[in-house]
Amino acid sequence: MNEWLNKVLARIKELWAKWSLVQRIILISIIVVAIIALIVITRVSASPSAVPLFNTSITDETVRDKILYRLSEENVEASVTADGKIMVQSESTARRMRSVLVREDLVPTNVDPWELFDVERWTITDFERNVNLRRSITNVVTQHIEALDDVDKANVVITMPERQLFEADQNPVTASVIIYQKPGSDILTNRKKVEGIQKLLLKAVEGLSDDNITISDSEGNILNDFEGMAEFDRLSIAEKQQKTIQKQETYYRAQVLNALQATFGADRVRDLNVKVEMDFSKKTVEDRKITPIEMRPDNPDTPYDESEYVESVTVSSETVTKRWTGTGYNPEGPAGVEGQNPPVYSDMSSLYGTTEESGVKKNQDYNVTVTNSEKNPSIDRITVSVNIDGTWQKKKDEDGNPIVTNGRIEREYTPISEIVLEDVTKQVQDAVGYNRLRGDSVSVVNIPFDRQEQFDKEDALYLKQLQTRQTLFWSAIALVAILLLFVIFRFISRERERRRRLREEEELRRHQMERERALFEAEQAGMEVTMSAEERSRLELQENAITMAKEHPEDVALLIRTWLMEE
Repeated sequence: MNEWLNKVLARIKELWAKWSLVQRIILISIIVVAIIALIVITRVSASPSAVPLFNTSITDETVRDKILYRLSEENVEASVTADGKIMVQSESTARRMRSVLVREDLVPTNVDPWELFDVERWTITDFERNVNLRRSITNVVTQHIEALDDVDKANVVITMPERQLFEADQNPVTASVIIYQKPGSDILTNRKKVEGIQKLLLKAVEGLSDDNITISDSEGNILNDFEGMAEFDRLSIAEKQQKTIQKQETYYRAQVLNALQATFGADRVRDLNVKVEMDFSKKTVEDRKITPIEMRPDNPDTPYDESEYVESVTVSSETVTKRWTGTGYNPEGPAGVEGQNPPVYSDMSSLYGTTEESGVKKNQDYNVTVTNSEKNPSIDRITVSVNIDGTWQKKKDEDGNPIVTNGRIEREYTPISEIVLEDVTKQVQDAVGYNRLRGDSVSVVNIPFDRQEQFDKEDALYLKQLQTRQTLFWSAIALVAILLLFVIFRFISRERERRRRLREEEELRRHQMERERALFEAEQAGMEVTMSAEERSRLELQENAITMAKEHPEDVALLIRTWLMEE
């Protein structure tokens, strides 16, 4: 295999060497085009094909917009065709979103959510056709329930009894569902989600009613027993109410805290407690008021009030006068029976009298206003407590440096004045809607914060900086002293070197003069002088140096200057 591969590679290299530049460019272009075409074909074939959410066109734009908005909340990309069909990415996404839309009653009335699952099957008998129908519905319902994010697995059993001639003999359609939740899901305690699954079953199975649906968990606990969940609902409502109260408290706390921290600083305003008591009971209030009737309105052009009011208006009146004349009281018995009058009435039997009664009956009308209102959740009482710290100032000496005593910086505390506290109290009261009749309470106090830890850090940092400055100061002095000693030592060393060099030069000059004098005396005496090799070379170097100095004086001056700088 390796030999064949080597031969192929050698053949390719040989052909590549024989080809011209144009042939090479053409081959490279063909390879690049083939790779790009392969990538495009792969991406096009790998891109998911869109599937319709419902097989029926949705012409109502309002309903269609609601469905599209709900799909966007689930991060599902959707598009609408020219004929009004909603398209999604995959079949699994379509099943999941159909379940969500059925649960939230967003499916249009003219759309059958199960239409895409209708499969035309050829059967031999009606029994097999009914069995296949029940199995198809069961599988579809199972797929819809398992498409929910909270369900890991679902076991669905649907019973469709045979139709009887008489309705009294007809057995009802029943459905039983066992749900296995995913880890971290709340479907077993969330009533809304359980009701969504129950709605799925009602729309999927014809003739199914709420009473014949049983939804349970893997442990056999019935989930759709909503009558038995009254206590749980009460706890859920209480939890929601508590969250509403906490949200209101958080809102007030943020408003007041931001306002105070903007004035006094975040470090001086830390403690802010807000307690809100709310009434969530629903009450219907009827308010009946009788107000005076305006007989003449006020004229706005006059400087005085000329309006007239009366308490009531007489719609009609009746004057009644009664006059009676006759004997006194005579309470006798029935006719033909002797009366048994008491002595008092017997004495008055022969007396005559006259009675006259008169009066006026008036039909009065009043201005009555009746208002029926339902009381919404309201705030019963608000309590706010705020603690604002005063200011701390460091004591300084005449030079402006902090005064340090026993390793600590001395500080002075300045409390907040009562006038400022009263103004802050009014500000907080206005921010939370203070109502004295409601029993609200707002307290703004000035209690010093415990800043011992903060002061210890500041003191340690200041002392460290002070020690660092002192260390740098003495280090600078020591460095200056060392530099000064080095300069003095260098000056003394150069001076000693200069003196030594002068002594050597003077000694050499003296020896040279003695040698020249001896040579001169010897020449005068006619003696033959023999010079050593060292003296001869020295004399030649000296003559060469004199000649160089005469011919190139600038170079010699530069050389001497360099020697002096090195020294």
